[in-house]
Amino acid sequence: MTVESMSEDEILQSANPIMDNLMDASTAIDHVRHIRDFTERMKAIVTKEYLQEVCEKYQQEKGDFSKREPVAVFKRPGGAAIIWKQWFTNAPGEFVAEMLLVEKDGKFLVDHAMVF
Repeated sequence: MTVESMSEDEILQSANPIMDNLMDASTAIDHVRHIRDFTERMKAIVTKEYLQEVCEKYQQEKGDFSKREPVAVFKRPGGAAIIWKQWFTNAPGEFVAEMLLVEKDGKFLVDHAMVF
């Protein structure tokens, strides 16, 4: 099934476990688990040292990730961008979590992800 033919709910069913893993692995600062579903392009960017630095910074400033609610799914040929409202344990307010999933050999991989 291609992403273009999937419903938003079907895309979220694929995206949520991937994002859950990214959040859990970054909380644990577990590089191997964090990059498990990354494209080769993303693996080249998110080195072990880079992940360590980014995670220590956000954890010190904001705490850990807490709840997340989907806001929108944007479909395009070969992929989908997903936007969530994201909360942290020690920072007030709502943040944005986003992820770009691309299809590679019948599997979804993360080609971009960010929380701001």
